[in-house]
Amino acid sequence: MSDDNASKRELRERLLQVRRGLTPGDRAEAERVIAQHALDLPELSQARTVAAYVSMGGEPGTRALLDLLRARGERVLLPVLLPDNDLDWALYEGSGGLLRAARGLYEPTGPRLGPDAVTRADAVLLPGLAVDGRGLRLGRGGGSYDRVLARLDAAGARPALVVLLYAHEVLERVPDEPHDRPVDAVVTPQGVRRFGKG
Repeated sequence: MSDDNASKRELRERLLQVRRGLTPGDRAEAERVIAQHALDLPELSQARTVAAYVSMGGEPGTRALLDLLRARGERVLLPVLLPDNDLDWALYEGSGGLLRAARGLYEPTGPRLGPDAVTRADAVLLPGLAVDGRGLRLGRGGGSYDRVLARLDAAGARPALVVLLYAHEVLERVPDEPHDRPVDAVVTPQGVRRFGKG
């Protein structure tokens, strides 16, 4: 294992350990405040279609935000994990339309729209474990969202890329690779931080 991979693995474990230490009350409050900040983002308020995800484990909660986006009339796409770790997409029709799937994920039960559906989103909410001052995101290491970002690039799609995190997960620097693409903004309970383009 290279030093870079080892440092990513160690950083992921440290961040996950802190998440495991958050109380249900901490997580509920973070979810509420992150949803408020995210709803105020012009990138989301002006979007017709938002690709998002259902949070799991200690991730900053997304369910309140999903419901608020949907109530506002925005089309919300949620991922469906494919056997090769790529992502298909389906419409979010409310919490009653979610089914527990592999790896503890919740996925929409509606018709699949295909992996390319994400290329028609105006904004994409990305899960992550950290982001740095350059806007580079550290994911969990499964590669699903690297494929999403590559698919967006290949299609020439330029949706707003937004990651939802806890404040302590905004770091000075995360280990990166040549294919990593910066996000446009991070939303934490403390507010929004934007990253410069190019």
